[in-house]
Amino acid sequence: MVRAGGREPCGIIAPMVSVQHSVANTNVDTPLPRVLAEGLPEEAVSYLEQAVTWAQTAYGQRVLGSREGVWEHALGMALIAVSLRLDLETRLAALLFAIGEHEEDAAERIEARFGSVVARLVEGLRRLSRLRLSARADSAPSAAADLRAQTEVLRKMVLGMAEDIRVVLLRLASRVQTLRFFASRPAEVRPEVARESIDLLAPLANRLGVWQLKWELEDLSFRFLQPDTYKQIAKMLDGRRVEREAFIAEVIGTLKREVGKLGIQAEVYGRPKHIFSIYNKMRSKDLDFDHVYDVRALRVLVSTVEECYAVLGLVHELWTPIPNEFDDYINQPKGNNYQSLHTAVRAADGRALEVQIRTHDMHKHAELGVAAHWRYKEGSSHGGDYDEKIALLRQLLSWRDEVTDAAEWEEQTKRAALDDTIYVLTPQGRVIDMAAGATPIDFAYRLHTDLGHRCRGAKVDGQMVPLDTPLTNGQKVEIISAKQGGPSRDWLNPQLGYLATANARAKVRRWFVAQEEEETIAQGRALVTKELQRMGETQANLETLADRLGFKDADGFFLAVGRGDVGARQIHGAFQRPADVAPEPELVIGQSRAAESPDKILVVGVGRLLTQLARCCKPVPPDSIQGFVTRGRGVSIHRTDCRSFLHIAQRHPERIVPAEWGGGVTPEAGKIDVYPVDVIIEAQDRQGLLRDISDVFSRDKVNVIGVNTVSRAGRAYMRFTVEVSSLGLVQRVLQQIGSVDGVSSATRG
Repeated sequence: MVRAGGREPCGIIAPMVSVQHSVANTNVDTPLPRVLAEGLPEEAVSYLEQAVTWAQTAYGQRVLGSREGVWEHALGMALIAVSLRLDLETRLAALLFAIGEHEEDAAERIEARFGSVVARLVEGLRRLSRLRLSARADSAPSAAADLRAQTEVLRKMVLGMAEDIRVVLLRLASRVQTLRFFASRPAEVRPEVARESIDLLAPLANRLGVWQLKWELEDLSFRFLQPDTYKQIAKMLDGRRVEREAFIAEVIGTLKREVGKLGIQAEVYGRPKHIFSIYNKMRSKDLDFDHVYDVRALRVLVSTVEECYAVLGLVHELWTPIPNEFDDYINQPKGNNYQSLHTAVRAADGRALEVQIRTHDMHKHAELGVAAHWRYKEGSSHGGDYDEKIALLRQLLSWRDEVTDAAEWEEQTKRAALDDTIYVLTPQGRVIDMAAGATPIDFAYRLHTDLGHRCRGAKVDGQMVPLDTPLTNGQKVEIISAKQGGPSRDWLNPQLGYLATANARAKVRRWFVAQEEEETIAQGRALVTKELQRMGETQANLETLADRLGFKDADGFFLAVGRGDVGARQIHGAFQRPADVAPEPELVIGQSRAAESPDKILVVGVGRLLTQLARCCKPVPPDSIQGFVTRGRGVSIHRTDCRSFLHIAQRHPERIVPAEWGGGVTPEAGKIDVYPVDVIIEAQDRQGLLRDISDVFSRDKVNVIGVNTVSRAGRAYMRFTVEVSSLGLVQRVLQQIGSVDGVSSATRG
């Protein structure tokens, strides 16, 4: 890239000394440590000399999986770091990137000789280098959308893993060096490496504004993936890249000189468009090569809008405008508020030249705001914190040369930590994003509910780990599962730390609720079977029996029997012969209230008919009640808010009859009527809890006729069935139980 005048544009790190700077063209007359120390203080030379000696000795003639020599790769990375003007720590990390693969205790030795920052950079680069997009690129074409989504997750993962952005820059430099090696050895090219480079790493370089690495990643990858198309476009370019750069330098000089005559302080820079970008434009806009006018382009930054139009007029005076190739995005901004003047002209040699003119504020918005270049190019619509932190990372790159205090630089880098999300890999290489602190069990439930239920162990990066181990970015997690089984109740104990995500906890709770319901259904089935055997009705159709009793299916019937809501009397009633069945009542709308039934329940329109209190809701005076006329069992009395009643009322509205409470004293016995009521209690389990609750019932002379208690994970769940004479007594008992130490809720069932 050629630039003239002013400081470099926002965004970006300094231009490369030579984008093709590699081992081959290193100046052999200059000692290597001094070449690597370019732009650094004199004391850096000794550190680099130590690193070079150590790396050359450790790597020897060893080669990477790409068959490139390890030392050659390390030196190529370090030279790219030099061209990017990165600091000493980054250059040292480039040289020592693979020491840990060949020597023991490498991390400790790196830290002892070069400091903790270098050791951390080397470790971060090792982790990033393990990512392989191609590991899961074998999906069917129908999964293209999922592939794009996975690529986006990988981009975030790369940034999320990098505690220091220099790790990402080293990763990009490493891949550029690999592609350069492939360019010199075409027989060694692996398409999956080129695909990963163009799908993942080039867009990442674009987002970070590292344009020099971006275009080289794209061009080299494109060359390997579509060699024929690459050669065709290369031939259409009217000169070699060096010649095009010379042309750009010439027109920059001309425009700078003429703008200066107008008294305008302007920054002018430009670069020839690279081959992959030309291909993209021809494909996306269906253009032939002659109509791609920004093969060579300039950008001019000025201070005011007035100066933008003044420079535009000057450009059109210097060169001939190309018709219909002018866009005024200042007066008519794009939807994302992008503002700039775009024009295309014919230069003195007759070649097309694109010129973009904008103010510094417009350029800052275009680079760092919602109209950022990478978002426009990639068609992305992301927003929020992620975009803001990408902008912060790009600002960090542009601030690097301005920050003289290393502590300040480190503090700024820490602020760029992306979010509280971690990204881990399946054994097949699929990336899974999870909340920070997630464990292997959370990971299993994230993949599939059934896998979570059957999870019994986990391997992280090939090593067995406890199931409460918090996962970190970039780890590869393998779940070891049983063929069948379910979760442990310990997983729900927050003190034990097995689960960190609400979604996984909810799935575990639902499993236990379902298990308890299944146990109740099994108990109910056994009770029904036993009763039918006693009655000699072993051939009875259970679905028909359930329907006769008003249930949707047999399981609902068994569940009611297991809970005690349906007893032997109702089952017997369902098998009565038609002659024995009480006649269906004739309901008369508006008829006066009938006489009291023996159960002190008044049913409007019906007299001398058997009534019974429903066990599902256990109504108590003065609850609002209604009756349901059953087949063979008279009228079942329900609370009007009973869920079971609302369900059957919707199915059989013609069998609903009004009902109300009668007198409260039985004349024959002279006793107060009592009614069964369920009291549901949830409390912190402790010693003496049952005794304290029983004391409440005893003080109010409430008779307890049934108790069921369960303790789980330090919590006690109790159901008492008591006999009361009025709703007022129920409310008083609930209030007193609620005041017992440790009780969190006391409600009526």
